[in-house]
Amino acid sequence: MEQDVESPAIIKKPKLPKQAREDLPKQLSDKERAKRVQRYVQKDGKCNVHHGNVQETYRYLTDIFTTLVDLKWRFNLFIFVLVYTVTWLFFGFCWWFIAYLRGDLEHLADNQWTPCVNNLNGFVSAFLFSIETETTIGYGYRVITDQCPEGILLLLIQSVLGSIVNAFMVGCMFVKISQPKKRAETLVFSTNAVISMRDGRLCLMFRVGDLRNSHIVEASIRAKLIKSKQTKEGEFIPLNQTDINVGYNTGDDRLFLVSPLIICHEINQTSPFWEISEAHLTRDELEIVVILEGMVEATGMTCQARSSYVSSEIKWGYRFMPVLTLEDGFYEVDYNSFHNIYETNTPPYSAKELADMTNRARLPLTWSMASKLSQQGLPESVQESQETKTGLDYQEKNQQTERNGDVANIESESKV
Repeated sequence: MEQDVESPAIIKKPKLPKQAREDLPKQLSDKERAKRVQRYVQKDGKCNVHHGNVQETYRYLTDIFTTLVDLKWRFNLFIFVLVYTVTWLFFGFCWWFIAYLRGDLEHLADNQWTPCVNNLNGFVSAFLFSIETETTIGYGYRVITDQCPEGILLLLIQSVLGSIVNAFMVGCMFVKISQPKKRAETLVFSTNAVISMRDGRLCLMFRVGDLRNSHIVEASIRAKLIKSKQTKEGEFIPLNQTDINVGYNTGDDRLFLVSPLIICHEINQTSPFWEISEAHLTRDELEIVVILEGMVEATGMTCQARSSYVSSEIKWGYRFMPVLTLEDGFYEVDYNSFHNIYETNTPPYSAKELADMTNRARLPLTWSMASKLSQQGLPESVQESQETKTGLDYQEKNQQTERNGDVANIESESKV
Protein backbone atom coordinates (compact mmCIF):
# COMPACT_ATOMS: atom_id res chain seq x y z
CA MET A 1 0.00 0.00 0.00
CA GLU A 2 1.42 3.28 -1.00
CA GLN A 3 1.75 6.04 1.56
CA ASP A 4 1.72 9.69 0.87
CA VAL A 5 4.93 11.40 1.92
CA GLU A 6 4.59 15.04 2.77
CA SER A 7 7.30 17.09 1.15
CA PRO A 8 8.61 20.01 3.17
CA ALA A 9 7.27 23.32 2.01
CA ILE A 10 9.88 25.50 0.43
CA ILE A 11 9.32 29.15 1.15
CA LYS A 12 11.15 31.44 -1.16
CA LYS A 13 12.15 34.81 0.11
CA PRO A 14 10.77 37.63 -1.99
CA LYS A 15 13.38 39.14 -4.21
CA LEU A 16 14.08 42.70 -3.22
CA PRO A 17 14.41 45.44 -5.77
CA LYS A 18 17.89 46.49 -6.74
CA GLN A 19 17.64 49.80 -4.88
CA ALA A 20 16.50 48.00 -1.71
CA ARG A 21 19.34 45.47 -1.99
CA GLU A 22 21.87 48.26 -2.30
CA ASP A 23 20.46 50.15 0.68
CA LEU A 24 20.22 47.09 2.95
CA PRO A 25 23.87 46.92 4.08
CA LYS A 26 23.82 50.63 4.72
CA GLN A 27 20.71 50.33 6.88
CA LEU A 28 22.20 47.44 8.84
CA SER A 29 25.43 49.32 9.36
CA ASP A 30 23.50 52.30 10.68
CA LYS A 31 21.72 50.08 13.22
CA GLU A 32 24.95 48.48 14.29
CA ARG A 33 26.54 51.92 14.59
CA ALA A 34 23.64 53.08 16.75
CA LYS A 35 23.99 50.06 19.05
CA ARG A 36 27.75 50.47 19.35
CA VAL A 37 28.77 52.18 22.58
CA GLN A 38 31.78 54.46 22.65
CA ARG A 39 33.99 53.44 25.55
CA TYR A 40 36.16 55.72 27.63
CA VAL A 41 38.33 52.77 28.76
CA GLN A 42 38.58 49.51 26.83
CA LYS A 43 38.04 46.13 28.47
CA ASP A 44 41.79 45.48 28.37
CA GLY A 45 42.47 48.72 30.25
CA LYS A 46 43.62 50.93 27.37
CA CYS A 47 42.25 54.47 27.50
CA ASN A 48 40.33 55.36 24.36
CA VAL A 49 41.59 58.96 24.29
CA HIS A 50 43.83 60.48 21.62
CA HIS A 51 45.66 63.77 22.10
CA GLY A 52 45.45 66.04 19.10
CA ASN A 53 46.66 69.53 18.17
CA VAL A 54 49.48 69.49 20.71
CA GLN A 55 51.40 72.68 20.04
CA GLU A 56 54.11 72.41 22.72
CA THR A 57 55.81 69.32 21.35
CA TYR A 58 59.15 70.44 22.77
CA ARG A 59 57.98 69.20 26.15
CA TYR A 60 58.50 65.63 24.95
CA LEU A 61 62.18 66.37 24.32
CA THR A 62 62.71 67.90 27.76
CA ASP A 63 61.96 64.46 29.23
CA ILE A 64 63.66 62.40 26.54
CA PHE A 65 64.14 59.38 28.81
CA THR A 66 60.41 58.94 29.48
CA THR A 67 59.70 59.61 25.80
CA LEU A 68 61.99 56.76 24.77
CA VAL A 69 60.51 54.42 27.37
CA ASP A 70 56.95 55.16 26.17
CA LEU A 71 57.81 54.40 22.54
CA LYS A 72 56.86 51.10 20.98
CA TRP A 73 59.40 48.31 20.91
CA ARG A 74 60.14 48.58 17.20
CA PHE A 75 60.95 52.29 17.45
CA ASN A 76 62.90 51.76 20.65
CA LEU A 77 65.09 49.07 19.11
CA PHE A 78 65.60 51.15 15.99
CA ILE A 79 66.78 54.14 18.05
CA PHE A 80 68.98 51.84 20.15
CA VAL A 81 70.80 50.48 17.10
CA LEU A 82 70.89 53.87 15.39
CA VAL A 83 72.55 55.66 18.33
CA TYR A 84 75.34 53.09 18.63
CA THR A 85 75.94 52.98 14.87
CA VAL A 86 76.10 56.76 14.54
CA THR A 87 78.55 57.14 17.45
CA TRP A 88 80.81 54.38 16.10
CA LEU A 89 80.80 55.93 12.63
CA PHE A 90 81.40 59.43 13.96
CA PHE A 91 84.41 58.52 16.08
CA GLY A 92 85.68 56.18 13.35
CA PHE A 93 85.69 59.13 10.98
CA CYS A 94 87.53 61.20 13.62
CA TRP A 95 90.27 58.53 13.94
CA TRP A 96 90.61 58.30 10.15
CA PHE A 97 90.75 62.10 9.84
CA ILE A 98 93.59 62.33 12.43
CA ALA A 99 95.56 59.64 10.59
CA TYR A 100 94.95 61.48 7.29
CA LEU A 101 96.16 64.83 8.68
CA ARG A 102 99.25 63.31 10.26
CA GLY A 103 100.18 61.47 7.05
CA ASP A 104 99.94 58.02 8.62
CA LEU A 105 98.14 56.68 5.55
CA GLU A 106 101.09 57.72 3.32
CA HIS A 107 103.73 55.96 5.46
CA LEU A 108 102.12 52.57 5.84
CA ALA A 109 105.24 50.73 4.57
CA ASP A 110 107.71 52.90 6.50
CA ASN A 111 108.83 51.03 9.59
CA GLN A 112 110.60 54.12 10.94
CA TRP A 113 107.34 56.12 11.04
CA THR A 114 105.38 56.24 14.33
CA PRO A 115 101.66 56.51 13.51
CA CYS A 116 98.90 57.71 15.84
CA VAL A 117 97.28 54.26 15.81
CA ASN A 118 99.24 51.19 14.82
CA ASN A 119 97.86 49.08 11.97
CA LEU A 120 95.27 51.73 10.95
CA ASN A 121 95.33 51.70 7.15
CA GLY A 122 91.93 53.08 6.13
CA PHE A 123 88.41 54.06 7.14
CA VAL A 124 87.32 50.46 7.79
CA SER A 125 90.15 49.86 10.22
CA ALA A 126 89.41 53.23 11.86
CA PHE A 127 85.75 52.21 12.26
CA LEU A 128 86.79 48.90 13.86
CA PHE A 129 89.17 50.74 16.22
CA SER A 130 86.27 53.04 17.19
CA ILE A 131 84.12 50.02 18.08
CA GLU A 132 86.94 48.45 20.10
CA THR A 133 87.50 51.70 22.00
CA GLU A 134 83.88 52.42 22.86
CA THR A 135 82.98 48.86 23.79
CA THR A 136 86.33 48.34 25.61
CA ILE A 137 86.99 45.15 23.64
CA GLY A 138 90.67 45.84 22.87
CA TYR A 139 91.83 42.99 20.60
CA GLY A 140 95.41 44.35 20.78
CA TYR A 141 96.07 44.57 17.03
CA ARG A 142 95.25 48.28 16.69
CA VAL A 143 96.76 50.30 19.55
CA ILE A 144 97.17 54.05 20.09
CA THR A 145 100.75 55.30 20.53
CA ASP A 146 102.14 57.93 22.90
CA GLN A 147 103.32 60.14 20.04
CA CYS A 148 99.78 61.36 19.25
CA PRO A 149 98.39 63.92 21.81
CA GLU A 150 95.31 64.61 19.69
CA GLY A 151 94.59 60.88 19.61
CA ILE A 152 94.86 60.67 23.40
CA LEU A 153 92.38 63.55 23.74
CA LEU A 154 89.97 61.86 21.32
CA LEU A 155 90.33 58.62 23.24
CA LEU A 156 89.28 60.35 26.47
CA ILE A 157 86.30 62.03 24.80
CA GLN A 158 85.08 58.79 23.22
CA SER A 159 85.46 56.85 26.46
CA VAL A 160 83.41 59.37 28.44
CA LEU A 161 80.71 59.83 25.79
CA GLY A 162 80.56 56.09 25.20
CA SER A 163 79.92 55.48 28.90
CA ILE A 164 77.13 58.07 28.88
CA VAL A 165 75.52 56.52 25.79
CA ASN A 166 75.76 53.04 27.30
CA ALA A 167 74.21 54.16 30.59
CA PHE A 168 71.41 56.02 28.84
CA MET A 169 70.46 53.41 26.26
CA VAL A 170 70.94 50.33 28.44
CA GLY A 171 69.06 52.02 31.27
CA CYS A 172 66.21 52.86 28.90
CA MET A 173 66.01 49.27 27.68
CA PHE A 174 66.15 47.90 31.22
CA VAL A 175 63.31 50.13 32.40
CA LYS A 176 61.22 49.21 29.38
CA ILE A 177 61.82 45.49 29.93
CA SER A 178 61.02 45.67 33.65
CA GLN A 179 57.81 47.68 33.23
CA PRO A 180 54.93 45.98 35.11
CA LYS A 181 52.48 46.34 32.22
CA LYS A 182 52.62 42.63 31.46
CA ARG A 183 51.94 41.84 35.12
CA ALA A 184 48.60 43.62 34.78
CA GLU A 185 47.53 41.11 32.12
CA THR A 186 47.30 38.38 34.79
CA LEU A 187 44.89 40.51 36.84
CA VAL A 188 41.42 39.68 35.55
CA PHE A 189 38.05 41.37 35.94
CA SER A 190 34.66 39.76 35.46
CA THR A 191 33.04 40.27 32.07
CA ASN A 192 29.88 41.70 33.62
CA ALA A 193 28.94 43.64 36.72
CA VAL A 194 25.76 42.71 38.58
CA ILE A 195 23.16 44.46 40.72
CA SER A 196 21.28 42.42 43.31
CA MET A 197 20.25 42.38 46.95
CA ARG A 198 22.86 41.69 49.64
CA ASP A 199 21.96 41.83 53.35
CA GLY A 200 18.68 43.51 52.47
CA ARG A 201 20.30 46.30 50.47
CA LEU A 202 20.71 46.87 46.75
CA CYS A 203 24.37 46.51 45.75
CA LEU A 204 26.52 46.82 42.64
CA MET A 205 29.14 44.06 42.43
CA PHE A 206 31.96 42.90 40.19
CA ARG A 207 34.71 40.30 40.60
CA VAL A 208 38.52 40.60 40.45
CA GLY A 209 41.17 37.88 40.53
CA ASP A 210 44.89 37.23 40.18
CA LEU A 211 46.10 34.35 38.02
CA ARG A 212 49.64 34.24 39.45
CA ASN A 213 50.85 32.65 42.66
CA SER A 214 53.01 35.70 43.42
CA HIS A 215 50.80 38.22 45.14
CA ILE A 216 50.10 41.89 44.57
CA VAL A 217 51.25 43.74 47.69
CA GLU A 218 49.16 46.62 49.08
CA ALA A 219 46.44 46.05 46.50
CA SER A 220 43.67 48.64 46.40
CA ILE A 221 40.59 49.07 44.23
CA ARG A 222 38.85 52.20 42.97
CA ALA A 223 35.83 52.76 40.76
CA LYS A 224 34.50 55.79 38.91
CA LEU A 225 31.26 56.50 37.07
CA ILE A 226 31.80 58.12 33.67
CA LYS A 227 28.66 59.92 32.58
CA SER A 228 27.91 63.23 30.93
CA LYS A 229 25.90 65.71 32.96
CA GLN A 230 24.43 69.17 32.75
CA THR A 231 24.67 71.56 35.67
CA LYS A 232 21.86 73.72 37.00
CA GLU A 233 23.40 76.69 35.22
CA GLY A 234 23.19 74.90 31.87
CA GLU A 235 26.85 73.94 31.57
CA PHE A 236 27.39 70.60 29.80
CA ILE A 237 30.20 68.47 31.25
CA PRO A 238 31.12 65.56 28.95
CA LEU A 239 32.46 62.41 30.57
CA ASN A 240 32.04 63.67 34.11
CA GLN A 241 33.83 61.45 36.67
CA THR A 242 32.08 60.53 39.93
CA ASP A 243 33.64 58.39 42.64
CA ILE A 244 31.93 55.11 43.51
CA ASN A 245 32.52 54.08 47.10
CA VAL A 246 33.75 50.47 47.18
CA GLY A 247 34.68 50.44 50.86
CA TYR A 248 36.88 53.48 51.36
CA ASN A 249 35.30 54.30 54.73
CA THR A 250 35.47 50.75 56.05
CA GLY A 251 38.81 49.73 54.51
CA ASP A 252 37.25 47.15 52.19
CA ASP A 253 39.01 48.78 49.25
CA ARG A 254 42.31 47.31 50.60
CA LEU A 255 42.45 43.83 49.11
CA PHE A 256 44.22 40.65 50.13
CA LEU A 257 44.10 39.29 46.61
CA VAL A 258 44.96 35.62 47.13
CA SER A 259 41.70 34.27 45.71
CA PRO A 260 39.05 35.99 43.55
CA LEU A 261 37.09 38.64 45.44
CA ILE A 262 33.69 40.21 44.81
CA ILE A 263 33.87 43.97 45.16
CA CYS A 264 30.62 45.42 46.50
CA HIS A 265 29.26 48.94 46.27
CA GLU A 266 26.25 49.62 48.47
CA ILE A 267 23.70 51.80 46.68
CA ASN A 268 22.69 54.36 49.30
CA GLN A 269 21.80 58.05 49.32
CA THR A 270 25.39 59.08 48.50
CA SER A 271 25.63 56.65 45.60
CA PRO A 272 25.25 57.88 41.99
CA PHE A 273 22.95 54.86 41.42
CA TRP A 274 20.48 55.94 44.12
CA GLU A 275 17.70 56.81 41.65
CA ILE A 276 18.59 54.31 38.88
CA SER A 277 16.17 51.43 38.38
CA GLU A 278 16.30 48.48 36.02
CA ALA A 279 14.29 50.29 33.36
CA HIS A 280 16.44 53.38 33.73
CA LEU A 281 19.64 51.35 33.43
CA THR A 282 18.68 49.81 30.09
CA ARG A 283 18.24 53.18 28.39
CA ASP A 284 20.94 55.15 30.19
CA GLU A 285 24.43 55.70 28.76
CA LEU A 286 27.04 55.32 31.46
CA GLU A 287 30.34 53.57 32.08
CA ILE A 288 32.01 52.28 35.23
CA VAL A 289 35.82 52.38 35.20
CA VAL A 290 37.53 50.03 37.66
CA ILE A 291 41.17 50.58 38.68
CA LEU A 292 43.21 47.99 40.60
CA GLU A 293 46.60 49.11 41.91
CA GLY A 294 49.35 47.42 43.87
CA MET A 295 53.05 46.57 44.04
CA VAL A 296 54.53 43.58 42.25
CA GLU A 297 55.97 41.26 44.88
CA ALA A 298 59.00 40.28 42.77
CA THR A 299 60.18 43.76 41.72
CA GLY A 300 58.43 46.19 44.09
CA MET A 301 57.19 48.29 41.16
CA THR A 302 53.68 49.71 41.10
CA CYS A 303 51.26 47.89 38.82
CA GLN A 304 47.87 49.14 37.63
CA ALA A 305 45.14 47.16 35.89
CA ARG A 306 41.98 48.75 34.47
CA SER A 307 38.68 47.65 33.02
CA SER A 308 35.24 49.12 32.40
CA TYR A 309 31.56 48.20 32.30
CA VAL A 310 29.02 49.95 30.09
CA SER A 311 25.31 49.89 30.86
CA SER A 312 24.73 46.79 28.68
CA GLU A 313 27.34 44.90 30.72
CA ILE A 314 25.64 45.65 34.06
CA LYS A 315 23.17 42.81 34.69
CA TRP A 316 20.25 43.56 36.99
CA GLY A 317 19.11 40.73 39.24
CA TYR A 318 22.14 38.44 38.97
CA ARG A 319 24.87 37.07 41.27
CA PHE A 320 28.27 35.51 40.69
CA MET A 321 28.79 31.77 40.79
CA PRO A 322 31.06 30.50 43.60
CA VAL A 323 34.58 29.62 42.42
CA LEU A 324 36.28 28.58 45.68
CA THR A 325 36.06 24.98 46.91
CA LEU A 326 37.74 23.18 49.81
CA GLU A 327 39.89 20.24 48.76
CA ASP A 328 42.12 17.90 50.77
CA GLY A 329 44.17 20.40 52.76
CA PHE A 330 43.91 23.38 50.40
CA TYR A 331 41.46 25.68 48.64
CA GLU A 332 41.03 25.41 44.89
CA VAL A 333 39.85 28.18 42.58
CA ASP A 334 37.91 27.19 39.48
CA TYR A 335 38.50 29.96 36.97
CA ASN A 336 36.11 28.33 34.50
CA SER A 337 33.28 29.80 36.59
CA PHE A 338 34.97 33.14 37.18
CA HIS A 339 32.70 35.06 34.77
CA ASN A 340 29.54 32.95 35.31
CA ILE A 341 26.47 34.55 36.87
CA TYR A 342 23.03 33.26 37.80
CA GLU A 343 19.69 35.00 38.10
CA THR A 344 18.25 35.84 41.51
CA ASN A 345 15.06 37.44 42.79
CA THR A 346 15.68 41.19 42.76
CA PRO A 347 13.05 43.96 42.66
CA PRO A 348 13.30 46.14 39.54
CA TYR A 349 12.98 49.34 41.57
CA SER A 350 15.69 51.81 42.41
CA ALA A 351 17.22 51.99 45.87
CA LYS A 352 15.36 55.23 46.51
CA GLU A 353 12.00 53.64 45.65
CA LEU A 354 12.77 50.65 47.86
CA ALA A 355 13.64 52.97 50.74
CA ASP A 356 10.36 54.87 50.28
CA MET A 357 8.39 51.62 50.31
CA THR A 358 10.12 50.52 53.50
CA ASN A 359 9.44 53.86 55.20
CA ARG A 360 5.75 53.72 54.24
CA ALA A 361 5.49 50.22 55.65
CA ARG A 362 6.79 51.44 59.02
CA LEU A 363 4.18 54.27 59.37
CA PRO A 364 1.16 53.95 61.80
CA LEU A 365 -2.06 52.26 60.73
CA THR A 366 -3.80 55.61 60.23
CA TRP A 367 -1.16 56.27 57.56
CA SER A 368 -1.82 53.06 55.68
CA MET A 369 -0.31 51.97 52.42
CA ALA A 370 -3.69 51.91 50.72
CA SER A 371 -4.43 55.53 51.57
CA LYS A 372 -0.99 56.53 50.34
CA LEU A 373 -1.34 54.65 47.07
CA SER A 374 -4.77 56.19 46.47
CA GLN A 375 -3.18 59.62 46.53
CA GLN A 376 -0.54 58.91 43.91
CA GLY A 377 -2.68 60.29 41.12
CA LEU A 378 -3.44 63.56 43.00
CA PRO A 379 -1.36 66.73 42.76
CA GLU A 380 1.28 67.34 45.40
CA SER A 381 -0.65 70.29 46.95
CA VAL A 382 -3.75 68.13 47.40
CA GLN A 383 -1.70 65.33 48.89
CA GLU A 384 -0.01 67.69 51.35
CA SER A 385 -3.40 69.16 52.40
CA GLN A 386 -4.84 65.69 52.94
CA GLU A 387 -1.79 64.61 54.91
CA THR A 388 -2.10 67.74 57.10
CA LYS A 389 -5.81 67.16 57.56
CA THR A 390 -5.23 63.56 58.58
CA GLY A 391 -2.62 64.65 61.13
CA LEU A 392 -4.95 67.32 62.60
CA ASP A 393 -7.83 64.84 62.85
CA TYR A 394 -5.54 62.44 64.65
CA GLN A 395 -4.51 65.15 67.14
CA GLU A 396 -8.14 66.25 67.72
CA LYS A 397 -9.15 62.68 68.48
CA ASN A 398 -6.38 62.37 71.04
CA GLN A 399 -7.35 65.66 72.66
CA GLN A 400 -11.04 64.64 72.76
CA THR A 401 -10.10 61.33 74.40
CA GLU A 402 -8.04 63.16 77.00
CA ARG A 403 -10.98 65.53 77.76
CA ASN A 404 -13.40 62.61 78.12
CA GLY A 405 -11.01 60.94 80.47
CA ASP A 406 -10.64 64.09 82.59
CA VAL A 407 -14.43 64.55 82.85
CA ALA A 408 -14.92 60.95 83.90
CA ASN A 409 -12.30 61.33 86.62
CA ILE A 410 -13.98 64.52 88.01
CA GLU A 411 -17.42 62.85 88.12
CA SER A 412 -16.08 59.84 89.97
CA GLU A 413 -14.39 62.09 92.56
CA SER A 414 -17.62 64.11 93.14
CA LYS A 415 -19.61 60.94 93.75
CA VAL A 416 -17.16 59.81 96.36
